[in-house]
Amino acid sequence: CPRARAGKGTGALGEMEDSSKEALMEEAPPRYTESPRLPCIPHELKSLLLMVALVVVALVVVNVTFLLLGLHLSESHAETVLRMSIQGLDGEGSPQQLAVSRRERSGTFAVRDGLNGSAAVVYDYSKLMVGYRSWRHRACYITRVDKDNFPGLDAVTETFQRRQDEDKVGDKAVPLADRSILGTTINILCSAVPVFWA
Repeated sequence: CPRARAGKGTGALGEMEDSSKEALMEEAPPRYTESPRLPCIPHELKSLLLMVALVVVALVVVNVTFLLLGLHLSESHAETVLRMSIQGLDGEGSPQQLAVSRRERSGTFAVRDGLNGSAAVVYDYSKLMVGYRSWRHRACYITRVDKDNFPGLDAVTETFQRRQDEDKVGDKAVPLADRSILGTTINILCSAVPVFWA
């Protein structure tokens, strides 16, 4: 047996064996702790919590659905009202386009000018002006409006077209010299042509 021989010999092997045991004994073994356990929840409470979570999710889904539906309906209603106001209550008339600028407080309509021509009408709500530019003619017309009584698009278009026809006949008016009274949108619309009062 090797143990007996080591003990009887010079003692070198025996001392070595004792010192390695001591080195191992000095190091403490790692401590393993038990993982924390979740508190025991009764089955009835788990079912109740699951039902509450499902009800909350269902309420959120229903609310979001109704909000989106309301948004869609109000958007459709606004489009219908705008279409009726542009084309008339019966839906007859030529379709027109509208561009609105909240920053400039203006609305720009594309309208017909004769059979094959087009024109633009700008309602400038901040300057209380209406501008008209036909793409067939080299002139722009403006008029002031009352804050409480803005004329309709058809009436404005007819007035400006009548004024345009008078200029063709020979009533030459003096163009506007000071363009600083015009708003940004009308200034851009009439930038390359003379501006006349209508």
